[in-house]
Amino acid sequence: MEELRELRSKIDRVDEQVLYLLNERARLAKKVGEVKKGLGLEVHAPEREREIVNRMIRLNREVYGEEFPTEAIVHIYREIISACLSLEKELKVAYLGPKATFTHQAALEYFGFSTHYVPVSTIGDVFREVELGRVDYGVVPVENTTEGVVNYTLDMFLESDLRIVGEIVIPIRLNLLSTASHTLNITTVYSHKHALAQCKEWLRRNLPEAKLVETESTAKACELVMEIEDAAAIASEVAAYTYHLNILADSIQDNPNNYTRFIVVGKRAMRPTGNDKTSLIFAVKDEAGALFKALESFYKYGVNLTKIVSRPSKKRLWDYVFFVDLEGHSEEEHVQKALELLKERAQLVKVLGSYPKAILQEG
Repeated sequence: MEELRELRSKIDRVDEQVLYLLNERARLAKKVGEVKKGLGLEVHAPEREREIVNRMIRLNREVYGEEFPTEAIVHIYREIISACLSLEKELKVAYLGPKATFTHQAALEYFGFSTHYVPVSTIGDVFREVELGRVDYGVVPVENTTEGVVNYTLDMFLESDLRIVGEIVIPIRLNLLSTASHTLNITTVYSHKHALAQCKEWLRRNLPEAKLVETESTAKACELVMEIEDAAAIASEVAAYTYHLNILADSIQDNPNNYTRFIVVGKRAMRPTGNDKTSLIFAVKDEAGALFKALESFYKYGVNLTKIVSRPSKKRLWDYVFFVDLEGHSEEEHVQKALELLKERAQLVKVLGSYPKAILQEG
């Protein structure tokens, strides 16, 4: 018992040191904010945030041997940075709502809990809130490993001048939520059509007699089942806490490798971090070999494409544009040369943004 008391006493002293250092960091952050305002600089610097997190991850691995879990380092520093930034400026972020959806979760993962969040009804509304300056950033889904790309998000870039300034990739873990205490009581399951589709086999095996009802969102499903004793919703763990529902079964999605990628849109360009991705749109001339020549621009300068998707341009019948993700920043020499050659060979080239690659989470 004496050894236990001594260890607890040491932990108390360490906690006091941590608290002192957090307050010291907050004091320095306030000073940084004052200096930035005096110089006319942007208060929020996502590139600097990524540098801090990457440095802490590296130190934790190389110096401290990961005695403390690296994944927790990411979460802790996100909240420390978010809290300190709130002392300099209230950051406002619009997202595809309502609250407790996976887009809300993605926004929290990127900006932390000290940010002011604004849920809106459509992806178009997210873009408009940022364009009008009512919020600093917007968060929207762009693709899922099971359901594919979110076409409406891609189409928004055909008209909008907003830039992609960041991305978040999160595992989609779906849970069966209810006010009931056991699945035996469940006769109806509510959720968004994508969530129902992603849990089709689990539902067939475990609730074969249950009626499946589509809702406009997973959050709406939770709101409904709060009032129905024999119903359940399929939604996130965050939704369970938000709506005070029991988790009757967790991770019920059929595909264990189910991830969704979300993008952050804003107005300014991001500086290189050394681990970046660039997104762009291009359209080719109506002639033989035009697409081959365009793609050869990337091959010639060793630029790796991670995604290419075609979408109707909505200008003329059978006219298409191509959305591309590539590795590297548009300011890097080999990427810059590839883009210059592409502009010579393509009818249209629009760089949507260069931004830090997402820190992948474990599923």
